[in-house]
Amino acid sequence: MTIYWSIITFMIGSIFGSFYNVVGLRVPLGVDFIKNRSECVHCKSELSWFELIPIFSYVLQKGKCRHCHTSISIIYPIIELCTGFLFLFAYINIGWNFELIVIMLLISLSIIVLVSDLRYMLIPNQILLFFLPLFLIARIIQPLDPWHDTIFGAIGALVIIGLIIIASQGGMGYGDLKLLMLLGFVLGFKKMIIAFMLAICFGAIVSAGLLLIKKVTRKTYIPFAPYITAGTLISYFYGTDIQLWYTGLFQMNLPL
Repeated sequence: MTIYWSIITFMIGSIFGSFYNVVGLRVPLGVDFIKNRSECVHCKSELSWFELIPIFSYVLQKGKCRHCHTSISIIYPIIELCTGFLFLFAYINIGWNFELIVIMLLISLSIIVLVSDLRYMLIPNQILLFFLPLFLIARIIQPLDPWHDTIFGAIGALVIIGLIIIASQGGMGYGDLKLLMLLGFVLGFKKMIIAFMLAICFGAIVSAGLLLIKKVTRKTYIPFAPYITAGTLISYFYGTDIQLWYTGLFQMNLPL
């Protein structure tokens, strides 16, 4: 039964991942993703249902449009796979309870924001406003312990990231601030801090690597949302362990 539900969960995640690709690419452009049919970005041909099967359509079509034979971006099946595996990972670690809905919402927001920021370097307000009431309801039904940690998480993100933006004179964007406030509301203060620190570490490592191979310069703007979302998901699942490890490391270095 566990294997059955694991397969179902992965399939649902990959289907949602395909949809999140569309949302992340269309919302910043103001394109209706409900009424407008999916189409090839190159030849504008409408795609049939069998061209929209997550992962399999890309493999069967050998990564090319059936109509114009132009290569399809590898980002589509990657996002579908990642969403499927993240949904599966959440189910395996949390099981069937309401918190599973919370983490699936968090994964959904993360994937949409990642797609949008990678493509347009933009975190749409519409996306954040859509998820805000969902997370509000979720944290009322399934509150943190203590419940007011949700408020501290959001306010903490506002203060800390706001000060960084002021001090760096725009080194971070206001979209990152609003995203971290929403994530802080879901995670709580401590896990929000861990998520942010992990994001900084990931961003620094990747940026250093790109500078080393001369893919970017010091003046190149690099989207920060992918690192925030990665840090957030790691913090959600392992934030407590990271906190215990860090405090234990600090205590070991204290003089007797």
